[in-house]
Amino acid sequence: MNISSIGTNPVQLKQNPFQKIESENSGASFANVLQGYLQNVDNTVKQAEVLSTKLATGEIDNVHDVMIASEKAKLALELTVTIRDKAVEAYQEVMRMQI
Repeated sequence: MNISSIGTNPVQLKQNPFQKIESENSGASFANVLQGYLQNVDNTVKQAEVLSTKLATGEIDNVHDVMIASEKAKLALELTVTIRDKAVEAYQEVMRMQI
């Protein structure tokens, strides 16, 4: 049984789903900002899937980096779902208000 040493070259994620979206103008619409955040979450999930596939095929030996990427994707997706649920709940509350 051959045991290899832990690699010193960590896999870097391309996108941080929680990073602030910078725009050229300060008048960016809410839809554009929301779309940017959703794109970052999507990129994070796709990156985790790619790393998982590479681990399964043997292209990557460092399980630690794959697990970190998977957990980041999981947390980003959970945060996105929670925000969506709160937005729907707020919308429903506004719709129940009587004028």
